[in-house]
Amino acid sequence: MKITVLGAGSWGTTLALVLLQNDHEVTLWAYTREQTDLLRERHENPEFLPGIPLPLNLKFSNDIEMASAGRDMIVTAVPAQYLRSVLQMISHLDLKHTVICNVAKGIENSTLMTMSEVLLDVLQYERKENLAILSGPSHAEEVSRQIPTAVVAGAFKPKTSKIVQDAFMTKYFRVYINDDIRGVELGGALKNVIAIAAGISDGAGFGDNTKAAIMTRGIYEITRLGVKLGAQPRTFAGLSGVGDLIVTCMSHHSRNRYLGEQVGKGRRLDDVLKEMVMVAEGVATARSVRELEKKYDIDLPIMTEVHQVLFENKDPQVATFDLLTRDSKGE
Repeated sequence: MKITVLGAGSWGTTLALVLLQNDHEVTLWAYTREQTDLLRERHENPEFLPGIPLPLNLKFSNDIEMASAGRDMIVTAVPAQYLRSVLQMISHLDLKHTVICNVAKGIENSTLMTMSEVLLDVLQYERKENLAILSGPSHAEEVSRQIPTAVVAGAFKPKTSKIVQDAFMTKYFRVYINDDIRGVELGGALKNVIAIAAGISDGAGFGDNTKAAIMTRGIYEITRLGVKLGAQPRTFAGLSGVGDLIVTCMSHHSRNRYLGEQVGKGRRLDDVLKEMVMVAEGVATARSVRELEKKYDIDLPIMTEVHQVLFENKDPQVATFDLLTRDSKGE
């Protein structure tokens, strides 16, 4: 297959490597000419994936229209809040025979749309049945070193899920399929907010018991909101739900957990964001979740406290104790 990956961050670069393992013709698109030239010259992504050599048969491009036209599959791997602006550059292309596989994890702030909704909103000629979401517990730092990983492909049509599964499956990168695209993409987006909560708990000096409570009640909140938005509850017990939640809350690779930890230690959010090279998607998603919570009149205590700590200057220790001292109730 001819496949283009839009976005040369750590995950986009890693997925390009996975696809090359299966002998696809792969082009990696970078937003800036400078990054494209650096990738082509060094055959390494020193800023986002240092130490991982990029094969000579991996192509690089800064021309998004040329890179996207006539492809069998396009993988969108740009941060969620930038997906719309990137897609607008190719919205005029005839992509009705192209599978679009999104791997960005978030909910758009301005519209409260999921990524599949953004794709359909922007791409004039894209067909719903050709959309897919690839998600699950998968840090680029490990996948790029071929550490065994399992993810899930969700799509509106089983045929599309199977195409994505076959394209990505390798001996170290196992892909399951799921017909609940809504649940797959929401699980990947919402777990980042809970991971920030787990990091805040770490930074504030709480222990494993506290984090276990946050994760367990967190998956309940994810499921509750997900079902309200049309997802199947069973999806959140799988790789894009509890699986992704576990790795994002526990791993030292997790940008969202790290950000929460720094804020939990008393640092200002803006200062933490300025020093981070890669995007912590959970920050923007926390804003979207707060709006969804109000829109649907749904109670999401952990995610509400995350929003208050990040954007309303609430003390992390007070936020944690406020969660623990809520009115008693059944599980």
